[in-house]
Amino acid sequence: MKITDFYKYKKPGRKISMVTAYDYTLAAIAGASAVDCVLVGDSLAMVMHGHESTIAATVDMMALHTAAVTRAVKDKLVIADMPFLSMRKGLAPAMNAVEKLARAGAQAVKAEGLAGHEKIISHIIKSDMPVMGHLGLTPQSINKFGGYKAQGKDPASAEKLAAQALELERLGCFALVLECVPEDLAEKITASLKIPVIGIGAGPFTDGQVLVLQDLLGLYGEPPSFVKKYLDGRRLVTEALDSFDREVKSSVFPERKRQ
Repeated sequence: MKITDFYKYKKPGRKISMVTAYDYTLAAIAGASAVDCVLVGDSLAMVMHGHESTIAATVDMMALHTAAVTRAVKDKLVIADMPFLSMRKGLAPAMNAVEKLARAGAQAVKAEGLAGHEKIISHIIKSDMPVMGHLGLTPQSINKFGGYKAQGKDPASAEKLAAQALELERLGCFALVLECVPEDLAEKITASLKIPVIGIGAGPFTDGQVLVLQDLLGLYGEPPSFVKKYLDGRRLVTEALDSFDREVKSSVFPERKRQ
């Protein structure tokens, strides 16, 4: 999938699927699947490094994981998150972060929020690095939100989100992630934009969906209520490890070759 496909799929209503990936092994599996595109999300700070939030992700951390993912994924678009504060230190530091992610193999970056980022987003796009927007529940803002809470539930905040979505499109973003907003608002924003909207916890009326791969596979703790587990991976892996343990302790594995 290429950047131009996002625009192409919006018109006929062809849904877009996106998953996160953070390491070579799972990225290779995602790359061989029918999923359209891969996001190296800053959620890797939690899933791969055990932090309590995405705020712990750094540019170097994102670049390291992006490089691992892009070694595995060859024919899908790979998008990398701009981590916490990387858009707030000024234009030069932001562009240094973009450069590191691009040199690691990212073909686009995702930026959370809008207020205060307008000029930087515009500059990144004009520098030929595509940008995906992200509105609604932006995890880097959990300290401001007071936790992982749905956004756009009242008329004023819904109107603000709708206006921000239009502004991100005007700035040149090629797509928008909309997280944890009421499905009627997500439907309204999706219909108002020419660029596709990828939902997560935003109902079925967006142009596509994104999930954390470890949530989808049932590998990472208890997922949010809006996540569908397609595999009970934690149980299956535990059972495999227990089988290995039993066979080692009972001398079943490895099999004896000597006669």
